[in-house]
Amino acid sequence: MVKKIFYFLQKEVGGLHQAAYLLAVFAFLSLLLALVRDRLLAHFFGAGQALDIYYAAFRIPDFIFVTVGSLVSLSILVPLLVERGGRDVREEKSLIDNLFTFFFLLIFLVSAIAFFLVPVLVPILFPGFDLSLIPQLVFLTRLLLLSPILLGFSNLFGSIAQAHRRFFVYAIAPTLYNLGIILGTLIFSSLYGIAGVGFGVILGSFLHMAIQIPVIARYGLLPVFSFNFSSVKHILLLSLPRTFTLSISHLSTLLLLALASLQTTGSISVFSLSFNLQSVPLSVIGVSYSLAAFPTLARFFSEGKQKEFLDEVLTSARHIIFWSVPVAVLFIVLRAQIVRVIFGSGEFDWSDTRLTAAALALFAISCFFQSLTLLFVRGYYSAGQTLKPLLLNLFGGVSTVFFAYFLTKLFSTLPVFRFFVESLLRVEGIPGTEVLMLPLAYSFGALLTGLLLWVFFELDFGKFSKDLVVTLFHSFSASVIMGFYTYLLLNFLSRFLNLDTFVGIFFQGLLAGITGIVIGIFVLQLLQNRELKEVTVALREKIWKVRAVSPDTDLVQGL
Repeated sequence: MVKKIFYFLQKEVGGLHQAAYLLAVFAFLSLLLALVRDRLLAHFFGAGQALDIYYAAFRIPDFIFVTVGSLVSLSILVPLLVERGGRDVREEKSLIDNLFTFFFLLIFLVSAIAFFLVPVLVPILFPGFDLSLIPQLVFLTRLLLLSPILLGFSNLFGSIAQAHRRFFVYAIAPTLYNLGIILGTLIFSSLYGIAGVGFGVILGSFLHMAIQIPVIARYGLLPVFSFNFSSVKHILLLSLPRTFTLSISHLSTLLLLALASLQTTGSISVFSLSFNLQSVPLSVIGVSYSLAAFPTLARFFSEGKQKEFLDEVLTSARHIIFWSVPVAVLFIVLRAQIVRVIFGSGEFDWSDTRLTAAALALFAISCFFQSLTLLFVRGYYSAGQTLKPLLLNLFGGVSTVFFAYFLTKLFSTLPVFRFFVESLLRVEGIPGTEVLMLPLAYSFGALLTGLLLWVFFELDFGKFSKDLVVTLFHSFSASVIMGFYTYLLLNFLSRFLNLDTFVGIFFQGLLAGITGIVIGIFVLQLLQNRELKEVTVALREKIWKVRAVSPDTDLVQGL
């Protein structure tokens, strides 16, 4: 049995759709656990003080992870590992060893410095927190500093697995991470409060890393200490622009949360919970397709196959549009049902539900462009270009912060605007509605960044927008019709179902959503949609029956 499990984990997956759907399946499983995790957090703590502390405590460790951890990210390493492995597996192993040693020294040094600076940084980053809460926030932040260390090593191992197209083990790791947090919430929080959830984060981070070790070791690529800075220097030069790119994104989010700390208690929780929900389609669609396409894009570009490179980007973009637009519409129409079913229990009351649902709708506006941004950025990285994504994301991040400040001021000083937003999103009379300006600002920034990346990607690599027009028209048309009938059915079912119960809300959203999806598929069939046909063919091939390639030394050397 154990041998069969390891054989399953070591299977090589070929083909864009098979790899994307495999990653999507496990991403969806991980996100289901993430929703269970967030439901438990909402149930036990509600959108209040304790959960605000929990989400705020993540910011410094997360920033360390995206800056230092990005040095061993798959976006940078996969093309290099594919190239080195294609020449000589010994070159690949030497690169891994040197990078592991450098990262080991750097991440521990940075984390140690952060450990001592946390008491100084926390009051500056979150000025809205009461001074009595600062010690608890400091403790939890220091505890979570273990997370970027473990996840950073997991990033390195994941890069190796991706370069050799071992998607299974890479895909499983996030599910274990969320499982660890769930265990922390159920078991440790009863003993240590919100700090117990932090212990669960550390457990999940360890599992995220540990699951990948046996597979990497099986192919003789488990890193050991061996340091040669000259071999790492090239990676650092490539990584720095990407590190700054990710830092900008997280800095802009950090500033949004800093603004949230100055608002009503629970604003950080509302923003974070709705952000996590909108990340579901982003992870299942955008992340899965961009990850699945990335090794192929890197190979095509390194081989000088410009047409194949652009065709792969076009195929991924078409399917991202095909999935993202209808999902965004469903999230907007079914926002209250989604939030109430997932979070609506225990300490999470009706006001929390309405605010979080409204924030989710505002995030969903930019779902389409967030997913395309991931694809275009990885397209640039596969071509070894990291400066342009940096500059465009810098502009987008600055714009997001500007939008947040401007919209928050406008919301508080212009009653007409406030009334319009609250009426449109049906949150009249609820305290703390100013938090809605933060997801709105985030979406404006994401829209701007996505559009700029789209335009510049075409200028740099070739035209492809005309080929996306039909897909966009089909997806948008079907989504509008789907959303309209979903909304009508929601109102119709409200006459017969008890919406004060979980069962009533669940079946109202489920039946309306399924009916809307069926109508959307029918419209796509009438339009003879190309993507629908391709999806049907890919699913018929049954991802789980994709032929596995047996472990082979020559194969590893040839990748």
